[in-house]
Amino acid sequence: MSYPGYPPSGYPGFPGYPPTGQEPAYPPAGQYSYPAVPGGYPPAGGGAYPAAPPSAGYPGAAGYPAPGGYPAPGGYPAAPQPGGMPPYPGGPGFGVPPAGPGFGGFPQPPAQSYAGGGPAQIPVGYGGGQTPSPMPGPPAAAVQCTQGTIQAAPNFDAGRDAEILRKAMKGFGTDEQAIIDVVANRSNDQRQKIKAAFKTMYGKDLIKDLKSELSGNVEELILALFMPRTYYDAWSLRHAMKGAGTQERVLIEILCTRTNQEIREIVNCYKSEFGRDLEQDIRADTSGHFERLLISMCQGNRDENQTVDYQKAQEDAQRLYQAGEGKLGTDESCFNMVLASRSFPQLKATVEAYSKIANRDLLSSIDREFSGNVERGLKAILQCALNRPAFFAERLYYSMKGAGTDDSTLIRIVVTRSEIDLVQIKQMFTQMYQKTLATMISGDTSGDYRRLLLAIVRQ
Repeated sequence: MSYPGYPPSGYPGFPGYPPTGQEPAYPPAGQYSYPAVPGGYPPAGGGAYPAAPPSAGYPGAAGYPAPGGYPAPGGYPAAPQPGGMPPYPGGPGFGVPPAGPGFGGFPQPPAQSYAGGGPAQIPVGYGGGQTPSPMPGPPAAAVQCTQGTIQAAPNFDAGRDAEILRKAMKGFGTDEQAIIDVVANRSNDQRQKIKAAFKTMYGKDLIKDLKSELSGNVEELILALFMPRTYYDAWSLRHAMKGAGTQERVLIEILCTRTNQEIREIVNCYKSEFGRDLEQDIRADTSGHFERLLISMCQGNRDENQTVDYQKAQEDAQRLYQAGEGKLGTDESCFNMVLASRSFPQLKATVEAYSKIANRDLLSSIDREFSGNVERGLKAILQCALNRPAFFAERLYYSMKGAGTDDSTLIRIVVTRSEIDLVQIKQMFTQMYQKTLATMISGDTSGDYRRLLLAIVRQ
């Protein structure tokens, strides 16, 4: 079945995505303690959520309890071996007009900024005990900004870069290092300008030329870097729901972590580029409470006010307790309402209040009350509220842990976070796993693919 704007053969396959039923799992019980962001609500007594008196701290859970279906400690399902790169959508560079960046008039989302994203350290304790009085959150100027490993190159010349790429691909053989030196040191916006300059100067499509010269994972990585960011998210969502089976973890990773503006642009891009309605595709490919959670997410309507209402946090915590631990059965709609609509700073306050009411942390309660994809989605939202870089660090770790590598997850996170918060993700990765991201990439990849990944993470 073809899709508007795509080749007659339909939507291309994407190697590296595990077949349905073989998706990489999250960490097993007791193997991961979720660190808190500075300025948030760190757990009492350390980086995990240790037991503590009901009057303070995060009692109860020791990190991520293992839900049903998670692997036993030490186990991690093998991802498929790297395959060849699929044909990417044809046309003038993924729908990018020659005039400049973007696609179909859609602007690129600005870099994300959220509290607690600066140089990450796992705090050693929280001197809480008394419920804080209602007070505003930090002013906008005081909110720590995150940092990508890739910034716009100074003295940028799109024509000169197009000439370098043309020379690297002309004649016999390919100068992969010259290609890596360009793509790893230019922002996404600059790469869009290089594509336009290449076509103007040589009358050829840069993406088609790259596809003819490269193969395997390095091709997939380079072509992902040349996709506009919003388009890449929309493309990943479309593939996750295309064909037999659904890649639910991809839906969670994108829809539960992006800002309102990013989600709205993804929805619009999905419609304009693929001729399909994202919400309708979600309804067709998911069901039950997981479907409802994703539909809530793709509205892009989360409260983004940075001011924390501690009274509301107390009320929400009580409401969540009564909807789960405090009753027989679970009122799933209550969890959906709170976690899908409250701002991330507000959710941090709710987590703190909940720990005092329930004598366990909210992540642990969700683990007890839910299972499967809806559990993973709800926990992803809370994990991003507590420490977004740590959430992505965990995803990167489990894309490479064990036999095989989930290359598509590795590529997707490195590419999409490279201009947003990859510096903080690297810091959290080292603190959480006692090894650097670069060390793990070096051990799991090889050749030009490894060189380009290391260039992006700046190692």
